[in-house]
Order: sequence, then structure tokens, then C-alpha cells
Amino acid sequence: MNVYEIVTDRIVKELENGQIPWKKPWVGTEYAWGRNNGKFYSILNQLLVEKSGEYATFGKIQKDGGKVKKGATHKDIFCWGMRESKTEKDKDGKPKMIPYLKWWQVFNIKEDTDLDVKYHKELVQTFDTAPIEEIDRIINDYAGRSGVKFITDKGCDRAYYSPTDHTIHLPSIEQFKNVALYYSTKFHEMIHSTGHKSLLNRFEKGQTKFGSEVYSKEELVAEIGTACILNRLGIETDDSFRNSTAYVQNWAKHLKADSKMIVSASSKAEKAVKLIFNELDEKENNNDATEMVASVA
Repeated sequence: MNVYEIVTDRIVKELENGQIPWKKPWVGTEYAWGRNNGKFYSILNQLLVEKSGEYATFGKIQKDGGKVKKGATHKDIFCWGMRESKTEKDKDGKPKMIPYLKWWQVFNIKEDTDLDVKYHKELVQTFDTAPIEEIDRIINDYAGRSGVKFITDKGCDRAYYSPTDHTIHLPSIEQFKNVALYYSTKFHEMIHSTGHKSLLNRFEKGQTKFGSEVYSKEELVAEIGTACILNRLGIETDDSFRNSTAYVQNWAKHLKADSKMIVSASSKAEKAVKLIFNELDEKENNNDATEMVASVA
């Protein structure tokens, strides 16, 4: 079993148990981060670890003078490494650097060791502490940088992003059950909009054909990216209708058919979220090999 299959197997098992990894109730809790430098893990690794908090490898725990408690179970996290190709050359005639996935086994510092947490992270804000004005500021800032236009279609019963004219169409806010659902829908379409050719240039031929393989891949990017944004802003929504058997089985089927799908979607979602929050640097934008690099414990 290769690394992609290991990741996919973990995610599929959660789906088959009725849990949607990218819909985990992270709101109001901490993210997972590495003890090595205090940086948050990538989106993919946030999906894979079951609990928030600080994590470290067995070696790091020993180095810091700690012990792993008897019976503690490690978690697998993944990141990109780079190695020289033995056959391919770059434009300068040097060995081409090839990205590859590698994994690390980590333990939760608070629950699995006798060490104290090294980096104390602030709690993710709740909806009450995430004023609409601040959320609108983030949206307007992204719109200004990306050039995407928001169009309110009063009476319309669907929301969608049009890559042809780079516009996001939404029903009026009054048509939603609550404000949180309105913003979650808006962010979902914003994630789609980051794929525009002038931005992350993510779309493939046939991308918008409902039910197609590439359509499913793009939907997964939007699902994961939206969940990450909502968690970060502290917006809770009622997504219970999405946890239907058919919904879960659909994703399990797609992921089983393509072992690289969840890895690819997670890394693309991470880029999209960073672009929306204006945190994507030029190196990340131009180098696919670094788009999913995690903070290794």
C-alpha cells in the first residue's frame, strides 16, 4: 500500500463510519500543530488527526525529556519531500526535483505524553466573536484582489460560480434559513472562483459538467476549503442534511476510485483558502510541490 492509498484508506474508513472528515466540529476548538515550530498542520493533516492540540514524533518527545504513555496510539501525518530525479533534467540541465509524499507518526502531547504543551494556541473564535463586518471585509478584500463579481439573484433557488464571466450568483440573504448558511454558501462559491485562469488556474476541460470526474474533484476542493474557512471564522451551520447515506457513499466511491483525489483536493483547497485570506505567497502559487507542506512535529 503506497502513501496515497494509506491516506485514502483512513478517510474512506471515516466516511464508512458515517463521519465526514472535512465536516468535523472544529469550531470553538484549537487546530492541530507541530511541537517542532508551533505551526498549524496542513488541511490534509487536520483531517487525519482526530483531536486538536500539539503533536510531536516519538523522537522529538524523547529529545524534550518526555515519555509516551503506555497504550498511546500514534497518528499518521503526511507532507511533501523533494528528491532528485535520476533521469529527468530541469531547464538548466540539473537533476529535476521530484515531489513525493512521506509520512510521520505523531502523538498528542497533552493526552499521550507527560510533557507540557510548548505552544499554546488561541481558541478559534465562535460566531458571536466573528462580527459580520469582519467577515464582509474579508470577502470584499478578496473580491477587490480577484476581480470576481457578486450578483444577487432574488427569487433564484440556486447558487453558482460562472468562470466564463468570473461571477458568483447567490439568492438574496433573506432566502436562507440563517445568516451562517448564507455565508457558508458564499464561501463555497468563492472557493470555486479561485480556480479562475487569472488566479490559481485550476479548471480542466469538462470541469462544470455535473457528475463528471473533474466536477467531483472540484466539488471536493470547495467542500474542504469551505469547511476550513467556516472553522476559522467560527461559523457553525446545520449540515445534517448533507450527512445522508447517499452523500457519504458518493464520496467514498470517488475516493476509492482515485487514491490521489483526497490528497490533491486538500492541497488545492489549502491554496484557495490562503488566496481568499491573502496569505498565499508567490512561491506557493507557482510550486505545486510546496502546496501541501505541513508543519512536521
